[in-house]
Amino acid sequence: MESLVIHRTLRVPRPEGEPGEGVVAAARLDAVLLRSGFTMSGDLLRHLAGLRPRDVDALGTRLLPVVAALIGAEHAHNPYFPRFPADVPETIEFWVDCLRDALKYPVQRELIVSRLLDEGRVNLLDLPKYGTYQHTYEEMLEAHDEFTATGKERLTVLHLGASLDEELSTLYGQLAGSAVPLGPEDWDTLAALAAVRLDTEVDVPVRESRAAVNLARLRAGRAPMADSIVDVLRLANAAGGGRGDLTRPVRFRFGRPERRVLLTALHEIVRANPAHLADVARHREQWKRLGEKLHPHEHPRLTGAAEVFAVARGDARVSTLAGRVELALGAGDVPGAVKLLKASPGMLLRSADRLARLGSADLAAAIAEVAPRVSGRVLLSLREHLANRDAPEALRIFVNRAGKAWVSPDAREPLDPALAGEIGAVLEAEIASRLPAASSVTVAADATGLTIPLSLRDVVPGFGVLPRGSETAVEGPVLRLFTHWRQTMHNTDFDLSVEMLDEDFGQAGQVSYTSLQDVGGVHSGDLTSAPQGATEFIDITLDQLVAPYLLPEVHIYSGEGFGEVATSYFGYMERSPEQAGLPFEPSTVRVRSDLRDSGRTALPLVVYKGENGWTARWINLFLRGHASLNSVETAYLTTSALVRGAMARRYLRVGWLARLWPVTEGAPAVHIGLTRPEGLPEETVVYTPDRLGELVPE
Repeated sequence: MESLVIHRTLRVPRPEGEPGEGVVAAARLDAVLLRSGFTMSGDLLRHLAGLRPRDVDALGTRLLPVVAALIGAEHAHNPYFPRFPADVPETIEFWVDCLRDALKYPVQRELIVSRLLDEGRVNLLDLPKYGTYQHTYEEMLEAHDEFTATGKERLTVLHLGASLDEELSTLYGQLAGSAVPLGPEDWDTLAALAAVRLDTEVDVPVRESRAAVNLARLRAGRAPMADSIVDVLRLANAAGGGRGDLTRPVRFRFGRPERRVLLTALHEIVRANPAHLADVARHREQWKRLGEKLHPHEHPRLTGAAEVFAVARGDARVSTLAGRVELALGAGDVPGAVKLLKASPGMLLRSADRLARLGSADLAAAIAEVAPRVSGRVLLSLREHLANRDAPEALRIFVNRAGKAWVSPDAREPLDPALAGEIGAVLEAEIASRLPAASSVTVAADATGLTIPLSLRDVVPGFGVLPRGSETAVEGPVLRLFTHWRQTMHNTDFDLSVEMLDEDFGQAGQVSYTSLQDVGGVHSGDLTSAPQGATEFIDITLDQLVAPYLLPEVHIYSGEGFGEVATSYFGYMERSPEQAGLPFEPSTVRVRSDLRDSGRTALPLVVYKGENGWTARWINLFLRGHASLNSVETAYLTTSALVRGAMARRYLRVGWLARLWPVTEGAPAVHIGLTRPEGLPEETVVYTPDRLGELVPE
């Protein structure tokens, strides 16, 4: 739990220990942390200085592995070419060398000749020298000079936190109270914390998160927090191994006490408001499967629950609001449809674009009427949508919950600018009214590119990972990309590549295992299995590039998927040629992002050249790809279109929200930044990347 808090918040829970003289031990620990680009805040150093040296050393044994794991420094990163980025041969030259080496061995020579006669080609994977380390990690270390610090390395401050119990309580409140859906790992953390904090009263606005808390309540024999029958279905999904998002089927298994709790909850919700039965149609098949496992016939008095499953089976029919709205629109009665939708404010806002195109004159007034009953996430979502509707025939990008993306031309008619502006003003006024008062709101210069996350599903665990659409400056002059993986059971080949795109997003070059060198780029060599772990690097010298767009890609060529391997992540470093050092130097790591998805190609970010230099924009996308043989060449048409769509997308950024923030004298100040600066007044409310979701009002 201590490591969890440090990992998420960069706060060290207040270490316990007896008073002593720990000044030297604290300084020694800070010096070790500096090698990885971390340092302790003044408060943390002063606290450790007052403890016994043995207590400081004990903290160090726990702390150092955590910060190493944050940036990927716990693994030995060994490139195929030991002197990378030096001495990397041309691609064809390297392949011929591998072939020449293979011909030395009779068995391999016979296999190569057979392949040539049968297929007219040679498989690189048949060559002993290709794709497997030809040197040890220790030999690679000897091939590199010592790292030289330039003063521009990353320096991440670790702050002193409250006690571990207080930090966990705070984290529980933040996760449970999040106004946006959590990522899978945060959902699991919330479920674990809820199990030990059942008596803590929390408001859980997001229904998926509510399923995590309800799971703990169900296992303790308590009634769930549920005001909708879908809350009960989400709880059943969570109990079956899902995460309450209803995106994939699970195996329902319940004991008799659990069945009674779920059926009682359904009964009470339906008896209080039979209109909830209209929610069955959205997940009819899951309701059918759940009914088979809950045995509602064993509880004849719980008639409300029986009605739910009767509707799911089709034995009873219920008119839905969506159906009545479609009938009204089909008859050309747009005002009637708007009137119906007022009963479901969220549905009204989600239908706003369609209603606006149908000429609804009273749409802005209707939205103003229902806006106070709509979640902040939906308000922001519509406001961002309107910001992307003033460019007709633009390329439209779609991203599902799993990060899978596709694009299509936007053939919708443009919205009336006056109506869109009127709706936008209504939304901004409602959003501003929900923000807490602040005496001042400041946004750090390096945080102006942060987006307001409408979901945290795409913000994967790691270090320096940001919500989709966020931008950060890339200072270079050398951008070193890396990916590391370790297979579980089967030989697994990940391929790190960079696609270079021109102004029209056409292919302008690539660096990959089929092109070890291109203008400004060099690859560390292809590795085709990773029983002990493998790392591939690509160096990009930014001032040598002609193409304005770089798209880093991680392809699964063969073997286990991102979610099946033991370890899998992507990241980048900012380096200078004069620094020398190892291929992986912890203090130069800017980003480390876990790769966990069912897709076969990962597209973490786009690096592009703008007026102020090079910038990284997070896109956090995955392509389904093929079962094997994924590469730049096979994905080019898709990736090119996705980059075009992703770069055209406009996002709501923290600076926009700061301008809406109500300023009130005497209220605490608000600061938004990538890190918490030292010296701020204690009462200042600081939003760092781990708290960006809290910017979304309920």
